[in-house]
Amino acid sequence: MNHGQFSRLTQVRRSTLVAAGLYIATFQICGWSGLRINVSPSLPVGLYVTTGTGKLVEFCPSEPFAHLALARGYRNAGVCPDGGAPLMKPIVASTGDQVDFSARGFAVNGMRIPKTAPLVADTKGRPLSHWAFGRYAVPAGVVWVASSYNPRSFDSRYFGPVPVTTLRSHLRPILTF
Repeated sequence: MNHGQFSRLTQVRRSTLVAAGLYIATFQICGWSGLRINVSPSLPVGLYVTTGTGKLVEFCPSEPFAHLALARGYRNAGVCPDGGAPLMKPIVASTGDQVDFSARGFAVNGMRIPKTAPLVADTKGRPLSHWAFGRYAVPAGVVWVASSYNPRSFDSRYFGPVPVTTLRSHLRPILTF
């Protein structure tokens, strides 16, 4: 390897390290300041901020669903106990609501939620098991989350109700596209 090639390789390595550092620092600063960047199609892509209340939440899924989502690439690496990123989803049902779940998807208190029918396979053809169909009265301490934005969202149609103890924060959109 001649001096010119070595110099270019060194410059590429340095640029890559700087870019990676800036990427990590950006997400770290966002986390500390309560800002969240969503690139998942489960919610509008954009910038969100943590709040005390609201219908959008960030949570770490429970096992075995956390591992499944991470292993299949539904989640990136992140700050959850399993090493994955939290999920960001709309709450569709909470204490006192009635959830009807069928092959057509969710209906909450008689109102159908669009694009929530469970799928039998993911985009790579791997089988998906849905939560048991039925009627559920939502007790205190859990919420149901589902995206009406994306029919392929990994949400309560596959892992059922979410314990409120796993909610990391509520979110409010600041800038979405």
